[in-house]
Amino acid sequence: MAPRAPPQAPTAPARRLRPPARSAGQSRGCPGPGGPIRAGRGRGGAMADASGGREAVAVAVGAAPPPFQYSPDNVPGADGDVDPTEITFPGCSCRTSSCAAHVCSCLRQGENYDNLCLRPAASEEYARPIFECNAMCQCGESCQNRVVQRGLQFRLEVFKTAKKGWGLRTLEFIAKGRFVCEYAGEVLGFSEARRRIQAQKPQDSNYIIAVREHLHSGQVMETFVDPTYIGNVGRFLNHSCEPNLFMVPVRVDSMVPKLALFAATDIAAGEELCYDYSGRFCNSPLTDREQKTSEEDNRLRKPCYCGSRACASFLPWDGSLFSTPDECSESTS
Repeated sequence: MAPRAPPQAPTAPARRLRPPARSAGQSRGCPGPGGPIRAGRGRGGAMADASGGREAVAVAVGAAPPPFQYSPDNVPGADGDVDPTEITFPGCSCRTSSCAAHVCSCLRQGENYDNLCLRPAASEEYARPIFECNAMCQCGESCQNRVVQRGLQFRLEVFKTAKKGWGLRTLEFIAKGRFVCEYAGEVLGFSEARRRIQAQKPQDSNYIIAVREHLHSGQVMETFVDPTYIGNVGRFLNHSCEPNLFMVPVRVDSMVPKLALFAATDIAAGEELCYDYSGRFCNSPLTDREQKTSEEDNRLRKPCYCGSRACASFLPWDGSLFSTPDECSESTS
């Protein structure tokens, strides 16, 4: 995931605050872990989305995914290196129901959405920085620059796949460009993410995602999210070499991004939702670096069962989290 423009925060003195408490039905507020998911038989074992108050995610008949702590938003990781619940961005001073580009400080890069759909990026290969209006903004809750923070808006279902374990599908039509769900969990520092990866056994499922944003300055911003123990429905999304979702980092209250998944194409009811674990933007072609993997890497990689015509046979592989600190420094020099 490589935005061409540096993700600059709105200008003004930064404040470090906690989000206000949220009452039932509000679309914004304090993220935090909810109760464990206890999936019952039939559609009665539904996961209630904390953002909308309606049952947005169901569990298919006979399915019983393992329990985990449900949270609709990112939470601080056990290492305490990153706190995604802090509010460090200043708010815009727009006193209108919806903000306008070049007037609102949150929209200095231009409009983000058009009728709830993500506006196409200028480049097919790179995502651009997206800042939504936040808890400190003066605009209303109906502002069109508040999309990802509203949470799930579609009815989704967790189900058991034939070869890929658990999966997630939509129960209704989703138009291209619409926000579908976030990939939320514990936000970790690099050391803790690497420790967890290296502690995994070959048969363990890996839920940790590493997102690297390449800036104009040459710097790389890294975000590590792990929904293994605390997370949302995004943890059930499978990989596809020709996915119908793509991931974009969206910032709301701080520089810690929400890993938002948008529809890459129109998605029919009943279709499984998938994204490319490598983070390629909008189904862009594989780079030479992504195509060339060592035999050792292939031995460690897991097979891909996406079934697409462009299937690469293996799931995407990021060896950096398996490397020692010395190896990491050598690879980035």
